[in-house]
Amino acid sequence: MNDLRFRKAACATFDVKIGDIEANKKNIIDVIKKAAQQDVDILVFPELCLTAYSCADMFLRHGMVERAMMALLDIAEETKGTDCVAVVGTPVKNAGKLFNCAAIINDGRICAVVPKSFLPSYNEFYERRWFHPAADANKDTVRIGQDDIPFGCDIIVETSDGMKIGCEICEDLWVIDPPSNRLAMAGANIIVNPSASNDIVSKKEYRRDLVRMHSGSCNLAYIYASAGSGESTTDVVYSGHHLIAECGSLRADVSRYLLEEAMITTAIIDLEKIENDQIRMNSFSSPEGRRVRTVRTERKNMHQQLPLHVNAYPFVPASGGARKQRCEEILALQATGLASRLKKTGMKKCVIGISGGLDSTLALLVIKEAFEMIGNDMKNIIAITMPGFGTTKQTKSSADDLMRLVGADQRTVDITAACRQHMKDIGQPEDVYDVTFENIQARERTQILMDVANKEGGLVVGTGDLSELALGWCTYNGDHMSMYGVNASIPKTLVRFIIETYADEKASPEMAEVLRKVCGTVISPELLPPDENGNIRQSTEAAIGKYDLHDFFLYNYIRNGFAREKIEELACIAFPDIDRKQIEDTLSTFMRRFRISQFKRSCIPDGPKVGSVALSPRGDWRMPSDYDFENG
Repeated sequence: MNDLRFRKAACATFDVKIGDIEANKKNIIDVIKKAAQQDVDILVFPELCLTAYSCADMFLRHGMVERAMMALLDIAEETKGTDCVAVVGTPVKNAGKLFNCAAIINDGRICAVVPKSFLPSYNEFYERRWFHPAADANKDTVRIGQDDIPFGCDIIVETSDGMKIGCEICEDLWVIDPPSNRLAMAGANIIVNPSASNDIVSKKEYRRDLVRMHSGSCNLAYIYASAGSGESTTDVVYSGHHLIAECGSLRADVSRYLLEEAMITTAIIDLEKIENDQIRMNSFSSPEGRRVRTVRTERKNMHQQLPLHVNAYPFVPASGGARKQRCEEILALQATGLASRLKKTGMKKCVIGISGGLDSTLALLVIKEAFEMIGNDMKNIIAITMPGFGTTKQTKSSADDLMRLVGADQRTVDITAACRQHMKDIGQPEDVYDVTFENIQARERTQILMDVANKEGGLVVGTGDLSELALGWCTYNGDHMSMYGVNASIPKTLVRFIIETYADEKASPEMAEVLRKVCGTVISPELLPPDENGNIRQSTEAAIGKYDLHDFFLYNYIRNGFAREKIEELACIAFPDIDRKQIEDTLSTFMRRFRISQFKRSCIPDGPKVGSVALSPRGDWRMPSDYDFENG
């Protein structure tokens, strides 16, 4: 397997002994070795953990800082060969000044020493009493033992396996312009923060949001390890808060006030996702951001890391409350887009085809919500069922019920006679159920909708969703076409949840029953005749694979920019009940259909973007229609 660019990040807190450098050194060495046994790639300890943060005026006593600097050499030597990059908080003396620093250690070597830039000296903090800020340094190296080691807050440590590590310390994150901003602009993909942030009421929540949001604004992984057990509780309390975030999402959030043994918190971070985000968001860089020094270090014994858990439904929030809120917000965005289009065009009527399936049901709900926003009469919704060769009683009854319950102008146009005439005109046998047989029906329906819209002065509202656009699962100039596509950025897996949320929160009991019936109906274009029992013969998922998988592939291919091998490995973790062969086959279908279907996406109608993945050629996705899908 190729390197999939996952790395295991960790925070560590132990029962620090105030001023006992030998005991703390031993604990640090033990924790590094333990983390290495767990295949940790990068490990962050709290601020000043080698001495303890709360030593206060003892930092000024003769010999303490010198012993701490020598202890760094012992830590490096004792952990040689572990290959885990460790970040250790320690005081460091340089050119007659004392600095609060983080030492970055790898494979027997102190790679760099980073001083703290912003020293809090307010409320319970007195750091300027003992330390100088990074700006006071007049040397860019520091002598430790026999080596001159890079020193400064302008350093990125780059490992041979692609970690680009920047460092800031505690208060540095809380200021207006953190050092990590410049490091991120210079290409850092990981920021480490050894911290000693005490706890007061509600501070933990603020800290959590700060780390998470900063990882998002900087497009990187942020590893934050705060002081805990053992620090002085004379005036404050420390909780040992561990936070690992990646591009705005928390990967780990753990705290514990009292420790009997060291606590290591791990999370898998994705360097490829981070770097893809940094490349895509090209407003991110600036000339000033490149003014950093790079220190390189070799990692010889890499381990292939894979996450233990992968979200199988990246478009759908997992928890009930968040899911409800997200679904309501999406429906409101769709309705707002349509309402605005109607107001600006001066149109009063919408025309929509209703099949009794998921997509047309959601589009009808969007029109209803838009009409309520602008105070439009529901009779201006011209809802048309167009039964054909494959229409079943189940879907027809669902369509009729929905139109009635919404209060729309309900119409039925049977397309079978027109389709038969067209087949006769072009010489298509009626009993040959090929793509021509299917597409004749789709195009006939679109023609009816367009003609009715012309006659009534209305807007044809499209029903096709994001998943269908990705797969090209639509008839060119058939259901592919409309005057405004309200579902264009809603994936199939999310469509069902939005309808279910509407049923739970807004619909009358009768409408809720119909909506749940729609959600339980087999996904089908209903273009082939029903079976002998009158049931739906044609299943979309039987033909092209599960939409659960396709939406997972779509998110990771477009949003994260992952290659096929990585998507497949992640899917196997996300869907443990689906065998690898089925995942491989469905992924092959996705990759082929996505790449050959760009010509359909290149001319899709307008429609509102509501999520982080969209395929509009005027917005998020530009791709040549003749892309070499065999080799690309």
